[in-house]
Amino acid sequence: MLTAHTVDDIRTAEQALAAGLPDGELMRRAARGLADALDDIPAGEVLLALIGPGNNGGDALYAAVHLLDRGVRVDLCLLDPSTVHADGLAAALAAGAQVVERPGQQRHCLDAVFGIGARPGLTGRAAEWVEWIAATGPRTVAVDVPSGVDVDGATLPSTHVTADATVTFGTYKTALLVGPAAGAAGRGAAAIPDLVDIGLAPHLPAPHIEAIEPSDGHLLAEIFDWLRAPTSHKYSRGVLGIAAGSTQYAGAAHLCVAGAQAGMAGMVRFVGEAELARRVVDRAPEVVAGRGRVQAWVVGPGSGDDAAAQLAAALDDGVPLVVDASALQHVPDSFDVPALLTPHAGELAQMLGVQRETVEADPLGHVTEAARRWGVTVLLKGARTLIATPGRVTRVNLTGSPWLGTAGSGDVLAGLAGSLIASGADPHDAGSLAAFLHGAASIRANRGGPVTASAVAAALPATVAAFHDGHLDDVRDWRS
Repeated sequence: MLTAHTVDDIRTAEQALAAGLPDGELMRRAARGLADALDDIPAGEVLLALIGPGNNGGDALYAAVHLLDRGVRVDLCLLDPSTVHADGLAAALAAGAQVVERPGQQRHCLDAVFGIGARPGLTGRAAEWVEWIAATGPRTVAVDVPSGVDVDGATLPSTHVTADATVTFGTYKTALLVGPAAGAAGRGAAAIPDLVDIGLAPHLPAPHIEAIEPSDGHLLAEIFDWLRAPTSHKYSRGVLGIAAGSTQYAGAAHLCVAGAQAGMAGMVRFVGEAELARRVVDRAPEVVAGRGRVQAWVVGPGSGDDAAAQLAAALDDGVPLVVDASALQHVPDSFDVPALLTPHAGELAQMLGVQRETVEADPLGHVTEAARRWGVTVLLKGARTLIATPGRVTRVNLTGSPWLGTAGSGDVLAGLAGSLIASGADPHDAGSLAAFLHGAASIRANRGGPVTASAVAAALPATVAAFHDGHLDDVRDWRS
C-alpha cells in the first residue's frame, strides 16, 4: 500500500535518521532525488526557484547545483534573504545561479517556498508569487508539498501554490493523497507525486493514511479464507441480502445486484416489491427472491418510503450491513452490528447537519467525525473516496476517473461492498477494496472515456480476477 504520515511523525523520523548520518547527508539525498526528478528540463532552459526559509529551500538550492551542472540555468527568488539556507545559497551561487528580484518569463518554476512545517495559507510576497504562477503558467514543481496547503488536514486555504507535479521525500504526506489538497499537488484529480527514498522508512510509525495499489491483490486471499480452501460452495462464500429499488428507481435494484454478483459472495437474495423482484430475477436468474438466512445486507439504493422499515428489518437480523442512499436518513444513534455507511458529500452533510460545501472543503475531517459519531465504517464517496473506521488507518482510493460520476455507479459500489462483507471481509476492508476495484473497473470499461454503471459492473469480474492474480497494470496507469 501507499502510505502517508503526519508532520510530527515525519519530523521525529527525520531526526532519528539524521542522528546516524554525516551532517547534511539527509539534505544531499533529497537534493539529488529532486534534481533527478527534474531531468526532463533540457539544458539551456531557465528554471526559476522560489526559495523560502529553512530546509525546504535548502533542498532546492542544492538541487540547483546538480541542475546547473547539467546546463540548466537557474534563477533564484528569495522570500527573505535573512532566513535562507546560507550554505545552500552559497553552493548554488558558486555553481552559477543568479538571484533575481522578481519572477519574469521563466517557463519552469520550482516551488520551495514552504515545506511541511509551515502554517496553511500564503501572504505577502509568497502570495504574489502564486499570482504570477496563475497568470503566466510556468510548469511548476513543488518541493515536498505545494506551499500553503494544509499538510495534515488536506484542506486548501484561499492562497496556495497549485503545482503541475510534486516531488516529495521519505513518505507521502496526507495532503498529497487526500482531497481537496491533493488537487494542488499535480494536474488531474488523481496525480500522485514522485517519492524520493531518503531512508526514512525504518523510522516511521504506523501511517496516517493508506491507499490500496494494484500490487495488493494478496489482500483478497488474506481476507477471504475460502479462497485458500480446496473446495467451496455458495454458502461458504456467503449470502448477501439486498433491499433496494422502488417503482421510481427500479434500476438501482438491478445495478446493486449486478455489483453484488461481481463480488465474492456465492448467492444473492433480493427483497423488494413483488413486481420489481420478478424483474430482478428475470434479468439475473441466479438471484433468489424473498427473505432467508444471509451473512450481510445492503439497504437503501433506490429505496422508496419503505427505506426505514427495510433498515430496521436488516438490523434485526443481527448481521453486518451496508447502508446507502435513502436509508442513510434513518440510521440509528448507534449500531449493534458492524456497518458500512456509504454517503456522498451531500448525504453526509445532511447526516451531520452542515452544508455540503463544508464537507467538500474538509472531507477527511468530516468522514473521521462521522465514523467516530456512529462508531462504524464510513465511506465518503468522491474523487478521492475516503474510508474511515474508529481505530483503523483511514484509507483513500486512488482509482477511477471523472467519468465514474454517473447515475447508478453508487448502487454498483454498494452491492460490491456488501458482497465482500458477506464473504468475510470487515466493513473497513470491504469498503476500501470495493472502492478500489470499482474505480479500476471504470477504467477497464472504457479507458479515458465515458462509462455507464452497467459497464462498470460488467468489467468488475475480470478486474477482480486481474487484481487477485497480480495482473493489473502499474498503479499510475489506474489513475486518470
